This record gives sequence, C-alpha cells and structure tokens, in this order.
Amino acid sequence: HVSNHSQLADQTTTMELALRWAPSVLTLLGRPDLHDPFGGAEVVPLRWEPSHEQEGTFFGAVATTTPCLSANALHSRSLLAAAMPEFLGGKKAVVVPEATPTVFKPLPTRAEQLSRLKTTEFDVLVIGGGATGAGVALDAASRGLSVALVERDDFASGTSSKSTKLVHGGVRYLEKAVKNFDLSQYELVKEALNERETVLQLAPHLAQQVPIMVPLYRWWMVPYYWVGLKAYELIARLHYRSLFGQEVKSSYYMRSHEALERLPVLRGDGLCGAVVYYDGQFDDAGLNLAVALSAVDAGAVVTNHTEVTSLVKSDTGTISGATVVDRLTGEETTVRAKVVVNATGPFADAVRTMDNAAQDGLVQGSAGVHITLPLYFGSHTMGLLDPQTSDGRVVFMLPWEGVLLVGTTDTPCPITPDPVADTASIDFVLGEFRKYLDPSITVTREHVLSAWSGIRPLVNAKASTSSTQEIVRSHYIDVSTSGLVTVTGGKWTTFRKMAEDTVDAAVKWASLPATRSTTATTPLRGAAKYHRSLFVELIQRYHLDQDVAQYLAHRYGDRADAVAALATKNGQQPAKRLHPQYPFLEAQVDIAVREEYACNAVDILLRRLRLAFIDSRAALAVLPRVVELLAAANGWSSGRAKSELASATSTLQTMVAQIEKA
Repeated sequence: HVSNHSQLADQTTTMELALRWAPSVLTLLGRPDLHDPFGGAEVVPLRWEPSHEQEGTFFGAVATTTPCLSANALHSRSLLAAAMPEFLGGKKAVVVPEATPTVFKPLPTRAEQLSRLKTTEFDVLVIGGGATGAGVALDAASRGLSVALVERDDFASGTSSKSTKLVHGGVRYLEKAVKNFDLSQYELVKEALNERETVLQLAPHLAQQVPIMVPLYRWWMVPYYWVGLKAYELIARLHYRSLFGQEVKSSYYMRSHEALERLPVLRGDGLCGAVVYYDGQFDDAGLNLAVALSAVDAGAVVTNHTEVTSLVKSDTGTISGATVVDRLTGEETTVRAKVVVNATGPFADAVRTMDNAAQDGLVQGSAGVHITLPLYFGSHTMGLLDPQTSDGRVVFMLPWEGVLLVGTTDTPCPITPDPVADTASIDFVLGEFRKYLDPSITVTREHVLSAWSGIRPLVNAKASTSSTQEIVRSHYIDVSTSGLVTVTGGKWTTFRKMAEDTVDAAVKWASLPATRSTTATTPLRGAAKYHRSLFVELIQRYHLDQDVAQYLAHRYGDRADAVAALATKNGQQPAKRLHPQYPFLEAQVDIAVREEYACNAVDILLRRLRLAFIDSRAALAVLPRVVELLAAANGWSSGRAKSELASATSTLQTMVAQIEKA
C-alpha cells in the first residue's frame, strides 16, 4: 500500500521487476507454468488499484495452476502464512462480512426512457443497439452529449450475440498480412490486439484470457506456428498503451504427450506437438448489454423494441431526426436530433436507403455458423484451433458456459433478420472437429446442443462476392450529404474504437461541443469493484453452489452480490435454479426485467441467460417457468402469458429444428 506519489515512484521499479517481468523471464527459460520456484505456479503481473486520490495498492500474486501443491509450493505457503496469517488461515482468521449488498442507483424504466424520446431534442440519435451502436451511445454520452439510442429488437439480438465469443486480434489475419504483404491486414491486427487488452481491463468480469492449443501434425509446422504466434504476441506487447494493464500471457510449445494429457480426446497419431497461445474470451451479449447500460448510467436514453420507420429531414434536406415505433404498443414518436448515426450492422444499407434510395450498397453479408457440444468433447480450461480447414478457413473449439463452442464458417449470404444454421454448415463444422478427435470417439448430429448463424457486415461495395474470407475486417464510416453518419464493417473486438471514430465524425459534421473520448479508461458496468475471488465471498455469504457463484460473479461483476441476495433472500433460503444442469437462477428473470430492459422470454433465454445458445432443448424445457416468472414480474393477464408462451415456443422450436438430424 502506498499513500503518496513519491512512494509510488519508489515502489514501481521493484514491483515491476518482481511481478511484471517474472513471467517473461520464466518463459525464456522454457515453460512459464513449470520453471518457477512455486512448483507449477504463475506470477500474476502488477495491478494498481487506487483507493483515494493519492493512495492505492499494488497487487501481485502467486496462483497455483496444478491440482496439488508441490513441496516447494507448500514451503512458500508456510512462509507466507508466517508473515501474513490473515491471508492464509493462520492466527488471524479470514472474516467474511455479513450479507450487505451494495445498493445501486436504479435505472430509468423503459416507459420513462420512451417519455424522454418524445420531449427531448438530442445531440445524437443512434440507430442500432448492437455492440457498435451501444458503444457509440456510451462514447457520446461520456463526452457530455445528449444521446438517444433505439433498437428494433433487443440489445445484441443480431450479430453481436452470435459471435465466436473471442475478443482477439485475429491470428489468421496476421498470417494473411505476412503472406500477402498486406498492410491493411496488419493494421487491423494491431488495432484489434490493442482493443483486446482494453476490453480485458474494462470488463474483467465478462472477458478473461483463454489458452488455445494449436495441434501440429507436421514437423515443419512447429517452428512456423511458434514464430507466428510469438509475432502475434509481440505486436500486442509493442502497441498496448496501458502502464498498469495486465498483459496477455506468453505462448509456449507443448510436447505431444503433454498435449494429450491436457486434451485426452485429441488424435494422437502423427501428433508432433502443439503451440499454446492466449487470447481473450467473453460473453458477447453480456458485454453488449453492459455497454448499453453503462451508456444509460452516463445519461443516455436507451430503448429496445423501438423501430425506426423513416428519417426526418429539415427544409434544407438535412436529417433532423427519425420516426420510431414502439413495437410493444404500436405507438409512434418523432425523435429530434442534431445528427443521426446508423449503426445497424448488416442492415446499414436499409437505413441508408431511407436517406437516399439511389445509393449503392456498402455491406456484403458473411454467414458465421456455430454449434455447441457437451464439454466432455473438449477441455474445461483450454481451447483448440484448427488453423487450416479443408477450405482454407479456421475453426475454434472453445470451452464456453459449460459447453464446447465450435465454429465458425465464413460464406457469402443474403441479409435476413433471422438467419438459420443450415445443414451443410453444421455438417462442415462437425467434420472439421472430427479430424482432431481420437478415432475411438464418435461425434454426430445427435450430440449437438445448439446451433446458430450470425451475419458479419463486411464492407464490400465494389469487390467480388464469391469469397468473404479475403475481405479485410476494418470498419468504414460514411457521412452522407444530408448528414447520416453510417458505421459498418469492423470486428466485435474493435467496437470501442469504431464507436470513438464514429462519434468524432458525428461531432465534426454537426459541430457539437464534445470533450475527448474517455471510454478507453472507463470501466464498464459491473467492473469497478469486481475481483477474482468474488465468487468465494458469494459462496460464503449466500451458501451458493460453486458453479452458480462463479457464473454470477462473471455475469454481473460487482452487482452479483445483490443478485445473490435476491435469489437467496439474503442467505436465508437456497437459490432456485431454472434447470438442474445449468447455473441460471429464477431470480435472474426478475433482475432482467427490472434492471436490464428484458421485455419477453426470448430476450431472457437468448441474451440475458444465454441458455438457448448453450442448449436450445433445455431452454425450451424451462420456457413455461420463465413465462410464469415474467407474468408475475410484469403483472400480465393469463391471455398475455399464453400469447408470450406461444411466441417464444415458436422461436425456440426453430432453433431446436436446426440441430435435429436431417
């Protein structure tokens, strides 16, 4: 702990050497998880946590990564226990505070937000509540502008909830940059890696590092991928701007027998070894929601299920707002704004047509299909990358929310509101996955728990549409003569930078009095007081099962305490699960309605709880109970509840139908 800046300066050098550089030194010695005095432990890099204006604490820690402590680790533990018994169960026992959940300021209700739409002239109106649109709303609101955001469906209802759940630079883009001497691909990787680090810092509850194994079956591949992944890592280290940011861990080579120990289902015949590298993994819909709610916290008016039907123009032909319809009530409203931002992803051209029907299209759709499988086909702690599929793409196999996520495809597709995972794409993904399995293991369509397709909005106005794999994933901003600011393209990982650039363009066009962007350093909702041992506190305070406590901590961050308190009535009763196999709680339905603007069962099961993406049959099974809880929370009549059940059943049955064997 330090109490002034002079102490901060004195301590920085020692702490940096001891904590930040230790992993790098150990990596040079060979294996970062073996060559250290703690017997299979890793040193967590330096983190600075301010407590007052000139006070704070440096944090560095040793975290064991093996099931059992070695003799060295036990000796180290005894030394620590002697010095700091309060941390390791010595004379001073760890004291768990009584259950006193932090009380947060309630958000405005959806009705209150709609009322403000009618009566306020905004600086910025954002159309689209996906990652980019929510990011634009947050960036603009944090700069002191008055902001409104309207979303036709729900937050992250489109592409933003249907990703591979990786916040990453893109290993394959770096390979293309080198092979094709393509500077634009390199610039994309550099920007994405920088933004990856930013997301990991601003939302540590929703985004974490994940090790990904690249199995290698040719000896020449070992140096090729080792060097390539070291270059990927070096780019990230060279360009990340934060002094105290936690760096992504180093890649390393793993011998074949070690790879098979970590991933027993892996095909061992001809395996030469593997390279393991680290990237970021996140809950895409959860992060999207956190950004949208952070925008509300910053003063923005944010509404879902509110559709733009036309743009409003002044006598001079300049866009001055939009006509919107509340899709839940049918009520129409004109929203006035000094500048309108079109952040509708693959539907950007539809909004541009409202401005000028004669414009050429900007967006080329690319379908990305994913499936989920039981986690016993993979590893709880490590993903796998197929770097070269039969058609030149890459496929990831990643542990996610208790299942194995496998994908993705990258094929041209039409722009449709509800894309489906076609049989051919599902079979392709399964076929690529089978190539890496031991021949004794069988995986079929019957094992698929869920499948979905998302449409990437690639900027491809003039290029051929025969292949979407070669289109650079950089974002593009267009300002029409009437003032419509359109942003499209890009990657999930770079949403924050896309939003910053878009607000810069909007501010410039409308001459708005905005300050500089601060979103690169402002924690998102749930992150401010989150820490890695939060789930332990939840277990001890509320007697939760471990999987439930870990899930709540990652889903809600520093707000998990309030959710656990509601679910257990302050620890007085067990939390009620919606499904015995999964950690989702009945109390989350009430939270989703009151604090997250969920309006129907599909909002909850697809984007608040993610169960429909994890296991669509399980989602269908719990649907009646979810509708009961929704009806109670909203005061619905029995007729309204029946209508909701029928509508949501149709949606979920469509998802189930995609995974049934043809």
